Amino acid sequence: MENRICAVVLAAGKGKRLRTEGCDLPKVMREALGRPLLSYVLDAISFIGRENINIVVGYRKEKVTEAFGGYTFSVQEQQLGTGHAVTCARPFLEERGGSVLLCYGDMPLLSEETYRDLIRTHFEKKNDCTLLTGTSNEDLPYGRIVRGEDGGFLEVVEDKDCTPEQKKIRELNVGVYVFNTALLLDSLSGLKNGNAQGEYYITDVPSLLRRKGAKIGLCTRNLGSEIIGINTPEQLRQVENLLSLKKGAEK
Repeated sequence: MENRICAVVLAAGKGKRLRTEGCDLPKVMREALGRPLLSYVLDAISFIGRENINIVVGYRKEKVTEAFGGYTFSVQEQQLGTGHAVTCARPFLEERGGSVLLCYGDMPLLSEETYRDLIRTHFEKKNDCTLLTGTSNEDLPYGRIVRGEDGGFLEVVEDKDCTPEQKKIRELNVGVYVFNTALLLDSLSGLKNGNAQGEYYITDVPSLLRRKGAKIGLCTRNLGSEIIGINTPEQLRQVENLLSLKKGAEK
């Protein structure tokens, strides 16, 4: 496996629960400490090089494309789920090949160290897909990682679908992955939208690949507050406070 890596950043969302009176920006353009959320993510993955980073935009896409020159963009016209969003980046992925880091533009606390560790694990273990998983004391509605008897990855069960026993699992799916690009592209056509939201989810891809015999790995860290994605005004305020504390500690 060649150690070629590109990145796709999902940034098409409207952020309905985050909207406040007088603000109609895309979710990733909401600001924390005077900077768009997306800028923190792009800083953390800047070691990849902006020519190899594709941003999937949608709602009020011009706001994002104008603010972040030098990147390539794909457009998700309809919000049909994360799997659909990645499909919109297919031309970019077909051109780049190698492996791809898939991450989100509304997770400003994930560090460069965490992204690097995920990518390093993927290549060192020669995985076809590597999931970033972690533990946290934050109360977040994230999917749980179900492991088999051998300790390896079995499946992701979304929070709303968990049994009481699965709810007790503390290893969470962050939603950040590294995929072998060719295998990812091949699997996207197999995604189904038979769920309450009628959407195509990228979280289904690792299980699809596993059933085809692909090697699925986990990069597990104690992520604490890094794991927070911003969906509400309360989470935005929480993240601002954490960024402020971090900024103060660095002085």
